[in-house]
Amino acid sequence: MLALATVGFAVNFWAWALLSPLGPRFKDSLHLTSFQQSLLVAVPVVVGSLGRIPVGALTDRFGGRIMFPLVSAATIVPVLYLGLGGHSSLAALLVGGFFLGIGGTAFAVGVPFVNAWFSPRRRGAAIGVFGMGMGGTAISALTTVKLVKAHGMANPFLITAAALAVYAVVAALVLRDAPGRTVPAEPLGRRLAATLRLSVTWQASALYAVAFGGYVAFSVYLPTYLKNGYGLAQADAANRMAGFVLLAVAMRPVGGWLSDRVGPLRVLAGSLAVVLAGALAQSPTPALTPLGTTAFLAMAAALGAGSGAVFALVALLAPANKVGSITGVVGAAGGLGGFVPPLVMGSLYGRYGSYAVGLVLLGAVAAAALSYTGTAVRQALTRRAPGTPAN
Repeated sequence: MLALATVGFAVNFWAWALLSPLGPRFKDSLHLTSFQQSLLVAVPVVVGSLGRIPVGALTDRFGGRIMFPLVSAATIVPVLYLGLGGHSSLAALLVGGFFLGIGGTAFAVGVPFVNAWFSPRRRGAAIGVFGMGMGGTAISALTTVKLVKAHGMANPFLITAAALAVYAVVAALVLRDAPGRTVPAEPLGRRLAATLRLSVTWQASALYAVAFGGYVAFSVYLPTYLKNGYGLAQADAANRMAGFVLLAVAMRPVGGWLSDRVGPLRVLAGSLAVVLAGALAQSPTPALTPLGTTAFLAMAAALGAGSGAVFALVALLAPANKVGSITGVVGAAGGLGGFVPPLVMGSLYGRYGSYAVGLVLLGAVAAAALSYTGTAVRQALTRRAPGTPAN
């Protein structure tokens, strides 16, 4: 079940990230401004993020066995629209990107589904493994531009739609919810209200907005950054972004595994400290080899591990019948955390011709999150789970 959920997450994230590698191409062909290009790649992120709130709550009620095939099948529609004709103007791309956001909601299906299959002591590692499905963005980065150049604009979209269709059928036939899964009886609105009253919801949301939000921001904007900041070709920039994504993906289960053993707060603190150092080191746009590459790869590893640690924290503190609802809100915060930076970076670059201010701001946010982790979140974990490792 964990493997099937991870594959489903990867396929839906592959679809969710289809527009990002093509951002520079659309900028040139449609004569977009830096802000318009940033908006184009950010729209699926914000829709996929906000959509996680109701999808997470629906997963609590109906289970992953129903919701995984449903989300995958629904994502086919915008993928086909974008590939077959919805790429001729900015307006058409924004409409397609809006509905492409459905694929991003798969995260809020998978976390409660996986969580129910494992004991609390193993959930950090299990959810970390599931989180490797975010590597679907790497599939998009490595293949989309090459497929468009070789076979035309429709090709990567048609292939992704076929993968979604196959997965939807397999999931409908094979997926099973965990025996004894807690099914809430309260109405959706009341459950969401109760979720929003839990302090763990807001604590995890703040941290995930930085950790996963940073990952999302780089995964959608890094090709543009590398093209503008270093003059790299589109394919080269997309390949380097794929390397960033793959390292972050590999570190996510490591972050969950470490959290099970030494406590999620220690993992989060280390991750945020690395992000702070990496952002400041990269702010003057140093030479790509070795300092720039080292800074980006260090941030990739830290953001991946930190994302895994956040959901290890949720697994420790969340009530069993509210994991999906909490995941939806936290996942939304993470996605929204990835929506804002590309817009900020695009605006700042358009005004100053440099990304330095944007990276300094990232460092400041990481520093604030580090301070929050060491104070309010530490106190909350100690107070609510006195027998768990907080450090």
